[in-house]
Amino acid sequence: MAGVGARQPRPSTRGQEAVGGLGISIWTPVSLCQRTLLRDGLSLAIDTAGWGQDAHRRHPVRRGPQPWREAPPSTPASAPTAQEAPQPAAGPRPPRCGVPDPLDGPSAHNRQKRFVLSGGRWEKTDLTYRILRFPWQLVREQVRQTVAEALQVWSDVTPLTFTEVHEGHADIMIDFTRYWHGDNLPFDGPGGILAHAFFPKTHREGDVHFDYDETWTIGDNQGTDLLQVAAHEFGHVLGLQHTTAAKALMSPFYTFRYPLSLSPDDRRGIQHLYGRPRLAPTSRPPDLGPGAGVDTNEIAPLEPDAPPDACQVSFDAVATIRGELFFFKAGFVWRLRGGQLQPGYPALASRHWQGLPTSVDAAFEDAQGHIWFFQGAQYWVYDGEKPVLGPAPLSELGLLGSLVHAALVWGPEKNKIYFFRGGDYWRFHPSTRRVDSPVPRRATDWRGVPSEIDAAFQDADGYAYFLRGRLYWKFDPVKVKALEGFPRLVGPDFFGCTEPANTFR
Repeated sequence: MAGVGARQPRPSTRGQEAVGGLGISIWTPVSLCQRTLLRDGLSLAIDTAGWGQDAHRRHPVRRGPQPWREAPPSTPASAPTAQEAPQPAAGPRPPRCGVPDPLDGPSAHNRQKRFVLSGGRWEKTDLTYRILRFPWQLVREQVRQTVAEALQVWSDVTPLTFTEVHEGHADIMIDFTRYWHGDNLPFDGPGGILAHAFFPKTHREGDVHFDYDETWTIGDNQGTDLLQVAAHEFGHVLGLQHTTAAKALMSPFYTFRYPLSLSPDDRRGIQHLYGRPRLAPTSRPPDLGPGAGVDTNEIAPLEPDAPPDACQVSFDAVATIRGELFFFKAGFVWRLRGGQLQPGYPALASRHWQGLPTSVDAAFEDAQGHIWFFQGAQYWVYDGEKPVLGPAPLSELGLLGSLVHAALVWGPEKNKIYFFRGGDYWRFHPSTRRVDSPVPRRATDWRGVPSEIDAAFQDADGYAYFLRGRLYWKFDPVKVKALEGFPRLVGPDFFGCTEPANTFR
């Protein structure tokens, strides 16, 4: 399969520090919280609950859905101290923090996304864990049993195994700690932040911290259910981000459920990373002699799902790259050259761009030949097929929101890039890696084009194309409006699909 060639030079990697050069404070007001996203290309999940409750109450009772939120990791952990973090202002808490999830909820047009991956996974299946400290409300053996059950939720559907150790370093280090505890992510006492965990392939992979001051319970909703929170955090530790699927354990919303179980979306996500559980042999296998065995602690290659039907889907992103047209959907890519689908496609996008998540929201190639991808609150930059930057937060680009629906290269020099989200758009400069203004303009400036779009690209003649669902609009760069006779169906015009009359009035 032909690769995507590299070009030079590479973009600057400056500007990757936290917004304003400040550390992250979890009690930050929502307006600032929206600006302090992920730092240093690392991912961290932070779970919060107790919304609408007094943060100083000793025993808050959870009522209804409570969101989980995310923020970045920092320095190595240390022992908990009595130094208190500043308390939030009095009054009811907002329904959720502005720090974005990987997916910004059900986005425009109900663009369906499956489970979301963090970009990393463990390269072995036999993992160890250690509990450093315990909560004050529960007996240690209760905690050990609950942690084992939370891990078993994941091991029951994968080849993963988890073994507790009592000294030294373990793959998963579990701690119940208070306030400032060494990672610039202080807990805030009862009723606020519950726990946070670090994804694989980050500098603190496997660390899980629980707030010691929470009212931890087991199997009831008169406090914080340790089993559910631990199972959710272990999902992050194994490489899963939040999902928009209803009733999923990895949903960003905390709702007490008993008994605890994985949703089909949770199961698909974890099996995409590690595969299905190994079946126990029904009889003793034959002795194949020395050296014939297989190291069962290695992860077998993933078996990808079948690609979607290009005639029936709405594409997540479309981009012109090296003069060819690339359509993206659910981790797969279709490659068109001269209007013809190339042999070997559709194929997994990860064959070209290692490290991309399972789906992308937008993509474009800049004037220097660098390829930019966007998914959720993060972006990646590649030089051909070689990663240059990412994942990095959208906040570095001056975007305060958590999603880019489409990216359009506009102009003969590829020097005008436009980001679209909802009914808004921004102009972006790859050379400075900033948008003109964090305040967007209305997409109605693009006459004849729907205000909310899924994907956009420019052809070799300078015409822009805007996709929404299975339809597309062709935009005239001279008259600055959509051409007559549009929208039309994507499938017949780009993939030769057989459809009835392909004109919509």
